[in-house]
Amino acid sequence: MRPERIPESSTAERQWRVPASVPVVKLFGAAVLVGLGLLFAEGDRVRLVLASAAAVGLAGWAARDLLVPVRLAVDPAGITVVRGFAGRRRLAWDTVEAITVDRRPRLGLSTEILEIDVGDSLHLFGRYDLDAPPGEVAEALRAAHGEAP
Repeated sequence: MRPERIPESSTAERQWRVPASVPVVKLFGAAVLVGLGLLFAEGDRVRLVLASAAAVGLAGWAARDLLVPVRLAVDPAGITVVRGFAGRRRLAWDTVEAITVDRRPRLGLSTEILEIDVGDSLHLFGRYDLDAPPGEVAEALRAAHGEAP
């Protein structure tokens, strides 16, 4: 006898992740930094060390994107967010105080940041953390919780 399958709509987990192209661009940028450091060092080790240090930082940032690509997940019990370099934090729905989107114009462009407020901490996610517009993600989170948009 096969176990009964639970409909996906009732227990489905939805995830938002870093786009696959982002860590590739970061790794390419790290390689370019090392190349520029070698090209323009002209025997000066300080320039090479600075370029290499920046490249290592950028490569570490790319490693985080590769190790923990899922930045945000939601299910009927709550929200899971990335914490620290590669950790996760589970937020039960009763701890979530607000889900908002902060929109700000800057240099002629408009930026959106998804904010999840749990009282003792504020979790922020941009477009390149979610691979989706933060406004759409906020609506999906509210719908998963059963709130009106």
